[in-house]
Amino acid sequence: MTEPTTAESPDRNGWVNLILPLIAIMTLSTPGCIAQESNYYEIDTSYGIMVVRLYDETPIHRDNFKKLVAEGFYDNTLFHRVIANFMVQGGDPNSKDDDPTNDGLGGPGYTITAEFNPNFIHKKGAIAAARQGDEFNPNRESSGSQFYLVHGQVYTDEILSRIETMIKKKAGPDFQFTDDVRRIYATEGGTPQLDMDYTVFGEIVEGLDVLDAIANTDTPKKLGQPAPRGLADRPTEDIRITIRHLPNYSAN
Repeated sequence: MTEPTTAESPDRNGWVNLILPLIAIMTLSTPGCIAQESNYYEIDTSYGIMVVRLYDETPIHRDNFKKLVAEGFYDNTLFHRVIANFMVQGGDPNSKDDDPTNDGLGGPGYTITAEFNPNFIHKKGAIAAARQGDEFNPNRESSGSQFYLVHGQVYTDEILSRIETMIKKKAGPDFQFTDDVRRIYATEGGTPQLDMDYTVFGEIVEGLDVLDAIANTDTPKKLGQPAPRGLADRPTEDIRITIRHLPNYSAN
């Protein structure tokens, strides 16, 4: 059974445009020398701080995220959908208002071309773009702003083989989980069923404990409480987001 999802959400049990020009964001260091701008960003929440690194290999998603952060687009938005052992989702501007029923339906007014890459998997801590389902979005274009952080769980090799077979139906017969990917999903965990179906464009490099705390926060579903349709996975207390660029961050 597929649980209700919002219009921009990954589907937990399913295989859950304007194309932005690539924005050449470069900074001058010494005369005649150009240095690439840092890809590190801080997600500040009431549970603590997470630091994410964006991938250069997904430039459309990278540059769109950078643009929105520079505009302050994400500030004061919420993690509006939280499912332990699956993911936490945010980035919807609708979550700034007082109407929780429209959360998950908003965005900046455009979608983004998918950038699937078999090297970037839905391991724990991955940041990926939410999107509408295939029925309304056959090209699987990403939401212009909504993203999710993978919490996930560990998987046995047998279950990974079943998931691999299902992914082949969309990604093609040559798709397979490498030994290294299988090891990651068996030890660190993640949501492998979403690979090659939603664009992964970065990962948490600091603050996985904060992700754990957010993922395990109380929701009506977790507490066994009734909730209007679409609000069962909304945290009972608001988890607000502020995102800023970290130009001088050095990974440990």
